Amino acid sequence: MAALAAQLMGIEGLHSKLTDLPRETAIPTSSPMPKPPSSQDPKDTCDISLMKKVALGDHSAFEELVQRHQYAVVGTVAKMLGNHSEAEDIAQQVFLRLWKSAGRYKPTAKFTTFLFTITRNLVFNETRRRARRGEQSFEEQADEWHQQFKEKEHSQPDARLLELELREAANRAITSLPQKQRMAVVLRRHENMSYEDIAEILDISVSAVKSQLFRARATLRQMLSQFLEPPSNPSKND
Repeated sequence: MAALAAQLMGIEGLHSKLTDLPRETAIPTSSPMPKPPSSQDPKDTCDISLMKKVALGDHSAFEELVQRHQYAVVGTVAKMLGNHSEAEDIAQQVFLRLWKSAGRYKPTAKFTTFLFTITRNLVFNETRRRARRGEQSFEEQADEWHQQFKEKEHSQPDARLLELELREAANRAITSLPQKQRMAVVLRRHENMSYEDIAEILDISVSAVKSQLFRARATLRQMLSQFLEPPSNPSKND
């Protein structure tokens, strides 16, 4: 994957493009930004410091933020949409929107919560756009995926091929989940986020996050049952 920072900042004239984008005014120095939570980790402290500079139009700070978080954003978008070719395009939109909205950012929560809320909005918008265009729904993809594995159920793949199929099956199964369940699973499983952070990003309660994850895991367990069940030993019946 090409470095997203290079795509955003290395193209001639893009610095001026960022400057020309309409941006919300940064908080005046006479009104200090709210203090972040006292339990803040060093990574978040660094992100907030960079974000304060971005709010003042610092391109170098913006580039550093992109470099720090581009892989997490691209990976999340790819797992949500099931399409790696579109993931970087959506990720670029995420960071451009981050630049535009830097002036209203307040460090009352983790920077990653703010960043992934933007990511959620753009991913959900893309999902709705696909639905309007009549593209294949995630449910249809799931049905097609189930049929593919039905046709293979009598095959006897070796261990390496089985591992690859399991990985592909898990990704396809996650992609077929309803979007909130899918986002909760991706953030929990791949970004190791807490229930509280996921709740803020999805704008739901912590108990609702746990409920979404419970239903998602039950669905995934059912969809991947052929991989989870121990293989039968036909020799015993001979």
